[in-house]
Amino acid sequence: MELTKTTLFPEIAKTIYSFNFESISTERKIVLQPLIDFIQAKASNQQEIRLNLICTHNSRRSHLSQVWAQTAAAHFNVKNVFCYSGGTEATALFPMAAKTLEQSGFKIKTIAAGTNPIYAIKYSENEHPIIGFSKAYDDDFNPKSEFAAIMTCSQADGGCPFIAGAEKRIPITFEDPKAFDNTPQQAEKYQERSLQIATEMFYVFSQIKL
Repeated sequence: MELTKTTLFPEIAKTIYSFNFESISTERKIVLQPLIDFIQAKASNQQEIRLNLICTHNSRRSHLSQVWAQTAAAHFNVKNVFCYSGGTEATALFPMAAKTLEQSGFKIKTIAAGTNPIYAIKYSENEHPIIGFSKAYDDDFNPKSEFAAIMTCSQADGGCPFIAGAEKRIPITFEDPKAFDNTPQQAEKYQERSLQIATEMFYVFSQIKL
């Protein structure tokens, strides 16, 4: 039986056609390889694949990584992938991170307002939305065991030597676009970081043999 492929929103599809895996350095591919190996082992054994993408405040990089990883899994038809995100502390999903995803074609709806808004983030008409809000990595919303902890910032990686319940801990750190908040380069730098994360997550899932 042939599996039907997820149809991404047209703007997202257009965005991913611009990805160039050749732009990922050899050194960076070595950093990404443990994640490829983790996903491949689970996929080969037809097990659920749980990824918890973690940074300090769960406000920017971890959310971008969660959303793009889930989208990449759908695009490459890797089934039973469940992506989560968390921080060493909870703050709020930074509005510019959400806006950057919207600019790449995601459809975002605010489910609840307040100091820590909750967003529904959709990449396809018929797929379940990703629920985006800031939370600690060990929040009840996230898995308690049988997951890989992906450390997306060096601060969280250094400050969190042990993640309870994680089967594997994989540091894949990104520069923080927060450095450009309230500057003329803000939108450009958030987009740049989002596209780097997207390219790398799509590269990871492109390597999975089904």
